[in-house]
Amino acid sequence: MDWHETVARYAWAESDDLMAYTFSVISGATEDDVVRAFGGDPGDTRRMTFDEAADESAEHLYQDHALLGVVTLDRHVLTVESGYHGSVPEIAERASAGGGEFFSVYTSVNGVHQVLYAVDGKVDGMVDPADLEDAAWMDPAPVIPGWAQGVDFHLESVCAESFALMERVTGAVVDPGWLTAPLRTVRLPPLDVLLGDQGTTQPS
Repeated sequence: MDWHETVARYAWAESDDLMAYTFSVISGATEDDVVRAFGGDPGDTRRMTFDEAADESAEHLYQDHALLGVVTLDRHVLTVESGYHGSVPEIAERASAGGGEFFSVYTSVNGVHQVLYAVDGKVDGMVDPADLEDAAWMDPAPVIPGWAQGVDFHLESVCAESFALMERVTGAVVDPGWLTAPLRTVRLPPLDVLLGDQGTTQPS
């Protein structure tokens, strides 16, 4: 499919109602594998929609009450969260270990964006795609990973373009219906508890 047509299919990602999220696509792992990589317990899950999970997390503000939705899409596992575990390099490395792949799209209420790609337990680049619109005029110029080469990002459509890039790299098509469907949901531990001294910095 044409790049512009792919971007147009993800126009829903630019909605003002969808302010903060991380979508991750993982191959080479089962749902249970992915839940464990994120620090959750596969034996302790329930069904929740994205909004239900986001509302519950908001009710426990500053209490590290992170919730992760997970579903299998053909040969991929998709995770959805209102938090940012999937934007953390160490999580990407854990989830892609053993020959897998991991791609995440993150955006925050503060307008911070990030796309991250990992292969076989190693991060193969992460960038804020909003910075790449003016990359040619930046000094020093940002490093653009090979898998993001040739993409013209635009601030007004950076979220849709990030999902289009996720599809181009992984082959996974993200359906907005997963935001309203009750997904298998698990509570995640705080990142500093899960990762210790490895680093737990939120994208900024």
